[in-house]
Amino acid sequence: MNIDESMGEVSFRLELTTPACPVKDMFEEKANEVVAKLPWVKNVNVTMSAQPAKPVFAEQVPMGLRTISNIVAVSSCKGGVGKSTVAVNLAFTLAGMGARVGIFDADVYGPSLPTMVSPENRLLEMNPEKRTIIPVDYLGVKLVSFGFAGEGRAIMRGPMVSGVINQLLTTAEWGELDYLVIDMPPGTGDIHLTLCQVVPLSAAVIVTTPQKLSFIDVAKGVRMFSKLKVPCIAVVENMCHFDADGKRHYPFGRGSGSQVVEQFGIPHLFDLPIRPTLSASGDSGIPEVVADPQGEVSKTFQELGVCVVQQCAKIRQQVSTAVTYDKSIKAIRVKVPDSDDEFLLHPATVRRNDRSAQSVDEWTGEQKLKYNDVPEDIEPEDIRPMGNYAVSIDWPDGFCQIAPYDQLQTIERLVDVPQPAPV
Repeated sequence: MNIDESMGEVSFRLELTTPACPVKDMFEEKANEVVAKLPWVKNVNVTMSAQPAKPVFAEQVPMGLRTISNIVAVSSCKGGVGKSTVAVNLAFTLAGMGARVGIFDADVYGPSLPTMVSPENRLLEMNPEKRTIIPVDYLGVKLVSFGFAGEGRAIMRGPMVSGVINQLLTTAEWGELDYLVIDMPPGTGDIHLTLCQVVPLSAAVIVTTPQKLSFIDVAKGVRMFSKLKVPCIAVVENMCHFDADGKRHYPFGRGSGSQVVEQFGIPHLFDLPIRPTLSASGDSGIPEVVADPQGEVSKTFQELGVCVVQQCAKIRQQVSTAVTYDKSIKAIRVKVPDSDDEFLLHPATVRRNDRSAQSVDEWTGEQKLKYNDVPEDIEPEDIRPMGNYAVSIDWPDGFCQIAPYDQLQTIERLVDVPQPAPV
């Protein structure tokens, strides 16, 4: 902030959590309005900026992904429901909102990205010095797909595919990205598990169609993400309806999307109509949100984009503050994401409850870490999020403990909260 009282000028910078913040214009307008009300202020200059792209848990991800703030999976677990259409249009919507965006096409057997976008350069290039992959660029969005590798589509076994996916994703020069959208392949197999293990997925968007058959497969995918502690933030029900003769028709029935929302507690549902232009845009190489940015379909994707931005920001906040150490009362404070449960734990109790091989014999289950091995006044040196499921705690004895939220919830809690230590 810079203030020149003699000239009546005030200039300052507002830093947002993401450049795609859906209310940034309102922030800027209100900031100008509030400061301008001061009687001595004649001129206000507000600059909007955003935090640099960085995941909450940068130390635990491959080097190539350490400058990506949020990684969003678009999944359906069933082929032919329009998942790639949703992934591509979501990515270009986020880019239109001001974010730095990349798309990773994780389907090696049938890559869709080369058909859905039309960049001038259609081949991935290698950086020989860094031994990295340079993504293809289209309208400012970075693209990586096996279809751009000059091979078309793969004919190979599962373990080889997982290796290819890992290499394409982690060795690409993504640079600083606010959002990397991953177009997941159908199913719940090796590739999905590889991606969820290698990549700290921020959230997932589920795509379905109205048919019951689609719901059955989508439900499997939601359960997979649930087990892997990846929050599902929205459901997109594609090919819902079309309008003709002044009436709305539902050729495939109704209710699959709302059933997913109700059964699994996913907070947001978005409907996409049957539109020839949406299908044609996927074949023409120009995404619908680029071809017709003011159309009805683009408005739905705009709403989905706002939802993704807001939910990812909420999840980042929850994860980064889920487990903290309160030095004033010498207690570990736990607030598990998506839970109203907040409690305190004694640091020594947490340390004694470590279940790793260093503390418990893997074969016999015998406790190797004895009660008296841990000082009663031990304090953690650092606590860091580890994915959406656990925290990593560094202790003074050099031990790094992985403490899953599920385990922390079962540990004996502090009932008599100690008074803050005098300063």
